Amino acid sequence: MNKYCLAFSALLLCSALPALAASTVDLSVRGKITPTACTPLLSSGGLIDYGKISQQDLNLDRGTRLPVKQLQVSIDCNAPSRFALRMRDNRDGTATVNSEIYYGLGLDNSGNRLGLYSMTFDPRHTLVDSTATVYGTESTTGGTAWRTANLNPIDIGANSYLGFTDTQGSVAGPSAIQELISTVKVEAVINARQNLDLSSDTLLDGSATLEVLYL
Repeated sequence: MNKYCLAFSALLLCSALPALAASTVDLSVRGKITPTACTPLLSSGGLIDYGKISQQDLNLDRGTRLPVKQLQVSIDCNAPSRFALRMRDNRDGTATVNSEIYYGLGLDNSGNRLGLYSMTFDPRHTLVDSTATVYGTESTTGGTAWRTANLNPIDIGANSYLGFTDTQGSVAGPSAIQELISTVKVEAVINARQNLDLSSDTLLDGSATLEVLYL
């Protein structure tokens, strides 16, 4: 009886007086700790080395595309796991094109952007456990929705999720994988020579971190 009267009185008060904002709000912290652990590895210690490049070999008024390099990426998990990949640019803001699939090569001595590079995964050059054929998929919504899985190459992005599945045409996201080995393509472009300060040795200083995201 008391509870009913209290609720009824509050209803009358709300209709007679202006609404008052609450002075408190609740915060919920959620997550899941999983026993799964996946270890990513890059061949050659993750180093792409173009050696010395003469400024005379650079185009004056347009970007110069460097030779394509290949790198092996392997992901080894202690049990089959659903995961996606993402790459964080440690030289954020130095790429000459503003896109999540392009990563910066650092700055010259005058603060000019040196260029950019990208890293492409190709399902045709990817092995997953004992699966004969692998299909790539991608999510731009943080894993809420996934692109239809197919054999098209995918440039790894800083915001999108990249994953692999054994089911062609699937929109369910990555399959559970224990071991993944992929030969990826790295492409770099140096800014036009006229845009750079090349009065002294200038180091290409690209750096990025490959992340494994558990789903």
